[in-house]
Amino acid sequence: MHKRLSRTQRNYIIIGLCAVLLIMTVGYAAFQSQLKITGTSNIGSNFLARITGIQSDVQSGSASDATTPSYTDTTATFKTNLVSPGDSMKYDITVANEGNIDAVLNSIKVSNSNNEAITFETSGIEEGDELKASETDILTVIVTYNPSITSQPEITTATITVTLDYGQSNGTVTPPTPSGITSDDLKALAVTEGDGLYQDEYESGRFIYKGANPNNYITFNNETWRILSIEADGRIKIMRNESIGNRAFDSGGSNAWETSDIKTYLNGEYLETITVNKDKIVPSTWSIGGVTSDNNDLAGQITAENGTQSQTASVGLITASEYLRANTNKEQCGSISLNDDNYSTCKTTNWLFKGDHYWTISPTVSYSGNVFLVFSNGKMYSTLNAHFTYAVLPAITLSSDISLSGSGEAGDPFVLSPIGDNI
Repeated sequence: MHKRLSRTQRNYIIIGLCAVLLIMTVGYAAFQSQLKITGTSNIGSNFLARITGIQSDVQSGSASDATTPSYTDTTATFKTNLVSPGDSMKYDITVANEGNIDAVLNSIKVSNSNNEAITFETSGIEEGDELKASETDILTVIVTYNPSITSQPEITTATITVTLDYGQSNGTVTPPTPSGITSDDLKALAVTEGDGLYQDEYESGRFIYKGANPNNYITFNNETWRILSIEADGRIKIMRNESIGNRAFDSGGSNAWETSDIKTYLNGEYLETITVNKDKIVPSTWSIGGVTSDNNDLAGQITAENGTQSQTASVGLITASEYLRANTNKEQCGSISLNDDNYSTCKTTNWLFKGDHYWTISPTVSYSGNVFLVFSNGKMYSTLNAHFTYAVLPAITLSSDISLSGSGEAGDPFVLSPIGDNI
């Protein structure tokens, strides 16, 4: 549960994000982690919890640093080579209270990595510990290549979140709402294999979530949404996780987004149903260029989609290419043609597969009445007529100046922090 800050109690929150990247070939594994700390301050008193050091140490086997561990005031980053089962590496991260306010650690929360190939544990800082002004404490992180693993694991990635919640009970001044995870923080956790956030190879500076079930859940308007992408300018594009119901793209059978019934509905009647954090929506242009059916050139398709931009609108839909780009299996699923040839496989590595027919925003080049759909079997079809009714999953773009709390897991989704005035 996410609580408001009390007017009679100052809470100081340290949030640690540990993203695990397990890249395994025969007898090889790699672990990558980042810890993030944020705090708050107020006029007349000073709370400054920050990272002041990080030290690595081989615990067993042939484990080693892949890069030199580094840190800033708010982040500690390290990457480890684990060569064989049983290898283990320890990292001691020093957290210092350099302010003049004593703090008490109210709670430690560590999420489940859901990856049996790697074990992860923290120690050193315990619930109830005091972190007095000018004192330091140590968070120890130990990562181990599970000695019981004897073959290549099916799951090669995991994400773990460590949250340290510090509070001070006798304060009388309400501090600012603590900041949290920014879009840049998320980009720093990008992976190269498995489920997670990837650099978009087709659009510079853009990052996209890929895989069967990446940790990209986000609560918006008191509903479950998913993060599609982090744009080059830091804006965060999200899509509702469930349909708002079946509707025609256009009752007149046109595939032109600008004049479509679905655009009018989404940016009128539907937009009025958004009552929480509505002020965080950034009206944007949407890529509405036509797409050729059965094409095998994703780069060319993206260029074609981006070649025509809509008028500014608050709510839109995903493009046909965004569905394809969410798949980690580029070799078999990296184009419309490949995806449709291998749909039974492709749907297992794409979180945008919903098991239902739903609209994209992308029209077909050849016919003025055809719009691309994601079908319930995972294929991407161009419909016969835009007046047919299919599921609608709205997409919106959030401002780049928001911050988030949470891990992005289904049970601990990202939450906008601060939430804003319209709670």
